[in-house]
Amino acid sequence: MSISAREFDRLVRKFDFRTRNSGDVLAWLEVDGKVVVRTRRSKKASGDLPMQHSIRQQLKLSADQLREAIRCKLDRAGYLGLLQEKGVL
Repeated sequence: MSISAREFDRLVRKFDFRTRNSGDVLAWLEVDGKVVVRTRRSKKASGDLPMQHSIRQQLKLSADQLREAIRCKLDRAGYLGLLQEKGVL
């Protein structure tokens, strides 16, 4: 499963991650004031991102779940539900 910089940015917005631009694009999800998930991507990346496997793992998603998220079948509430099932929340 490949993920492009554009798809990554769309996921970050859809799941309501907070972001900061530095050398990379840093993204984190806060729930009740606590950071529960962190990830990042190269700011200079265009096309498919390097380290896609790591990004998927940092988002706590399986390959199928990431595919669903990219295809807009997984929303923020569904994502938080998955994190809760996995014991992250």
